Amino acid sequence: MKAHWATKALAAIALPASLLIAGGATAAASAGGGTRTAQLTVRHVLNGMKLHHSFTPPGGGKKTEPLTQPDDITAIGLDLFTAFQNGVGSQGEPSSDGNTDSTVVEFSLSGQVLGQWDVKGKVDGLTADPARNIVIATVNEDLNSSLYTIEATRRTAAVQHYTYNKPLPHNGGTDAISIVGGQIVVSASAPGTIGKPAPQPTYPAAYTVTLRRSHVAAVAPVFFDEAQATVANTGPSHGKRVKLALTDPDSNSVVPAFAPRFAGDFMLTSQADKQQIFAQRTAAGELKLQVLNLSQSVDDTAWSGAANELLFATDATADFVDVVTGQFAPRSVITAVTPCDAANAPATCPAPDFPPNYLGSLNPRTGHVSHLTLTGPRLEPKGLVFIAPPA
Repeated sequence: MKAHWATKALAAIALPASLLIAGGATAAASAGGGTRTAQLTVRHVLNGMKLHHSFTPPGGGKKTEPLTQPDDITAIGLDLFTAFQNGVGSQGEPSSDGNTDSTVVEFSLSGQVLGQWDVKGKVDGLTADPARNIVIATVNEDLNSSLYTIEATRRTAAVQHYTYNKPLPHNGGTDAISIVGGQIVVSASAPGTIGKPAPQPTYPAAYTVTLRRSHVAAVAPVFFDEAQATVANTGPSHGKRVKLALTDPDSNSVVPAFAPRFAGDFMLTSQADKQQIFAQRTAAGELKLQVLNLSQSVDDTAWSGAANELLFATDATADFVDVVTGQFAPRSVITAVTPCDAANAPATCPAPDFPPNYLGSLNPRTGHVSHLTLTGPRLEPKGLVFIAPPA
């Protein structure tokens, strides 16, 4: 960020547009992934059940209901944004009471609501583009997907809807969003929802998106679900070339420059596959991919840049946005661990060895995920963002 770092808003990585994906040398590796956990405390900041939106179900008659299921979270400066999915289905299907709208809420560090917008569909990806002063949301991560922008400085008439310029060739939807050198990049989620099951060599894992004045979002592939990658884990397989077999491209981000490893890379998490893919464009124009195999399925990942940062986390199960305070070690890699979203999770989950979501620390060299000890209310995290508070 420009003034205050937020790991989901990455316009500070100013690269030539021709490079598409961040380049440059990977930062020197360190042990990484560790924090002092004894002093981490959870506190509720925003309660969806105390917020409301109104909608008109198919049968007519206006209804009002609380906001539920916060998912992704992002920030512009010290203003936070999160999306409540309100029970809408992954293909845009109505909730049990007929609602088809998600609600994006802007709020302060203390939880004061600053703005609120309804958009049609289930918002799964949300990120800030400070250069354009907008928040971007993707809806319907499995199918029937499209994209919205919200002007962050306006309270009315701020929402613009964009449809993709063609049927998405991975036969799924779109999910998380990153800004890479001014370019919008989105995850190609739920590949093979229709058509051939994933993985397929022709299914993109991520797209660049260009917003046109005609309210069309033009997509182009970045790399594919069966692309070649180099194993990044330390150990006997380090440096081995493998063919990816991605079935669940989900969260993504750009690794900050201060990170202990993969600094500047675009990172895509394949949640069910327990993998993170790191992409960078070399000086010769080649797209270099590395794959880090993880010990657990994860959702959002965030990097701590300073010891006094605040970690904001959404909890869709409890309908809260929480803040985690304490002594995060600088350059630690924090992640929302999602055991029940792994491909090998049992049909009935949580289950033995497959607990509910928890906050974890990720070692960027080994891929091992550790459980962090928290005090305060229970937290089952999904979206994460670090914010450096004012001095």
